[in-house]
Amino acid sequence: MKLIDYQDSRPIYEQIVENFKAQIYKGILQADDQMPSVRSLAMELSTNPNTVQKAYAELERQGFIYTVKGRGNFVKGNDSLKENKKEELIQQILDLLFEANEIGIPIEDFMNEIKIRFSGSLGTGGRA
Repeated sequence: MKLIDYQDSRPIYEQIVENFKAQIYKGILQADDQMPSVRSLAMELSTNPNTVQKAYAELERQGFIYTVKGRGNFVKGNDSLKENKKEELIQQILDLLFEANEIGIPIEDFMNEIKIRFSGSLGTGGRA
């Protein structure tokens, strides 16, 4: 998996964070898997070790990894992370549905439009 896109306007550490989060959510990285060392990942990505360390600190702050002094960084269990993210996404969708309803868009029409656009974006391999 490519961790850095130099055409992306986001900072490199944010790209690293988002890519590792995706790997954890998808189960590619499992609970207690060891993360690459800061130094080895920095060399692999041709970036500053401080950038990787900043990404790891953010992943730890968000509850995705934990540190064992002298041993490295490890993935935390992702079941509760997935459930929390699912609840967060459901709330965002509900907020959008309420907003659509407030401006007079019938919920059925709104949901059908989302389904159509989502199905179309699956064929292109990305977001619409």
